[in-house]
Amino acid sequence: QVQLVESGGGLVQPGGSLTLSCAASGTTFSINVMGWYRQAPGKQRELVAVIRSGGLTNYADSVKGRFAVFRGNTKNTVYLQMNSLKAEDTAVYYCNAVISNSYWGQGTQVTVSS
Repeated sequence: QVQLVESGGGLVQPGGSLTLSCAASGTTFSINVMGWYRQAPGKQRELVAVIRSGGLTNYADSVKGRFAVFRGNTKNTVYLQMNSLKAEDTAVYYCNAVISNSYWGQGTQVTVSS
């Protein structure tokens, strides 16, 4: 079992920056992939960015060049650095970790508005 706790969401103006954090606990030594998904009102949950155990990353086209995903030194944490935020980035952001199963955090709200 893996437990994920996100933090760092909030309200930010367009063009601003925000960093999300996700801390994993439990059986974390065999996590293969960690990353971030988001779900906007009325839309399906979508991939934002993931990072694999070897360091390979994947990003949604909509965030390439603006967002960066990286893991902490302990490998039990994953971060999402978000720059040049747009109104369309407004969503609940969920941390995800994959071992043999997929685990989810409770989500953190990111609102981009002036």
